[in-house]
Amino acid sequence: MRRRAFVQQSVLASGALLTSAMSGARDKRDPAFTPAEQPFNMKYAFHDGMFENHAGKDFIEQIKFGHSMGFRAIEDNGMMGRPVDQQKKIGETLAKLGMSMGVFVVTSQNWHWKTSLATGKKEFTDLMIKDCKEAVEVAKRCGAKWMTVVPGNYDNSQSHEFQTANVINALRKGADILAPHGLVMVLEALSDNPDLFLRHTDQSYMICQAVNSPACKFLFDMYHMQRNEGDIIANIDRVWSETGYFQIGDNPGRNEPGTGEMNYKNIFKHIHAKGYKGILGMEHGNAIDGKAGEIALIKAYREADAFL
Repeated sequence: MRRRAFVQQSVLASGALLTSAMSGARDKRDPAFTPAEQPFNMKYAFHDGMFENHAGKDFIEQIKFGHSMGFRAIEDNGMMGRPVDQQKKIGETLAKLGMSMGVFVVTSQNWHWKTSLATGKKEFTDLMIKDCKEAVEVAKRCGAKWMTVVPGNYDNSQSHEFQTANVINALRKGADILAPHGLVMVLEALSDNPDLFLRHTDQSYMICQAVNSPACKFLFDMYHMQRNEGDIIANIDRVWSETGYFQIGDNPGRNEPGTGEMNYKNIFKHIHAKGYKGILGMEHGNAIDGKAGEIALIKAYREADAFL
């Protein structure tokens, strides 16, 4: 028996968790489904390590396993730090399986945690421009379209208005590099640190409007926005025209849907009904360790995805 087939059968056999996720369903949600033949309604993108207990440490094998479970996308924050040949191999694997590449972070050095576009300093803007140019080549290798940008921390020596203008000016320069290639930087508002400049949906919407480029959109990370402001579905509607990408994570805990307070079945149903065809990144951990946790995660997504 081939390894992939064996792994798939072992997952389906362990506690019947996947089939129990389908209980009460009809027709295409038959409990006897073959995962590879039953992709999810939406493109949920897992990341490296999420299925390593079943597929091993090799991300390529994890990608193949995720595909066999019905997932049709990945994301990889650290793609820019991977060797060139690995970037290409990931892209080739995705193309062969008919999967999509989600976001990677525009920088291999994580400079945005130590610096800030809000300062207006040329050295920081130049660094972002350099990284955007490199990101174009990385995107070609792995088949990516979206890349995450975080403006960095506040500069409390300047007014909020001047800081905002500095961020807009820097992002316009980055967007000018990406736009000719059909690539999109997606701005992520975060909740990890109160010193971070970009934190809210209205602020992100305003900046995207001001940059005024198809290469600059909002990354709506629903975990962070639940922590910062709540009112997820209404805010999705408010910033819809400037949203290019979604990320998932239940709160509290930042794990898979169903482990916190958020009703992801309703959220997914709403996003799907609005016609969204893009990727939803699984930017969270597994609530349970080991193989059992990976099975529980797949079960959670089957349950939340059963909104039709």
